[in-house]
Amino acid sequence: MDAWVDLYWLPLGAGGHFVRANGRAYERWAAWREHRAPTDLYHSGLMVHAGDVTYAVEMGPVWNVRDPGRGVLCEGAVGSTRLGRLRAFRYEVRCWPGGRIPDVDEAVDSPVRTTEDPARVAEVLGILELVPPLVWGRDQLALGEMWNSNSVVAWALARAGHDMDAIRPPPGGRAPGWDAGLELARRHR
Repeated sequence: MDAWVDLYWLPLGAGGHFVRANGRAYERWAAWREHRAPTDLYHSGLMVHAGDVTYAVEMGPVWNVRDPGRGVLCEGAVGSTRLGRLRAFRYEVRCWPGGRIPDVDEAVDSPVRTTEDPARVAEVLGILELVPPLVWGRDQLALGEMWNSNSVVAWALARAGHDMDAIRPPPGGRAPGWDAGLELARRHR
């Protein structure tokens, strides 16, 4: 197998108490608002292998990885465009050759092999070059939910022709932002 795409489901806040606590508070509020029970929240990332190179694909703060070869595809603001003027409130989408997904050891029901078709793998890598730098945590395009790392992954896989009905978070969990990526991909068709 010289081409594949693997999806990883990482518990929100894996490796960090601040994100985990805020994620749980957000989920309790969202569940109360939607009249449902709280669920586990997941953040997604991809490992993409093409030729002799494996790429780590994820969204993260601009300040947490200093490697100049980390494959930054785009940067965007966190929370608001005004806040995004400050480095502390900026994210980047990476397609990092030889890179890693932090806390991948904490992934649940992962990896999920989404394809071994070299043409589809190439399509994923090509589509990633077009990721829109929307404001993280906002619904700028009225997609139905906030834009985040899950949106980027869902958008890229859907745009590359994956069967998105077959890809779901682990049982008992959800991936906020996932549907925003699917909706934006649908609009691009």
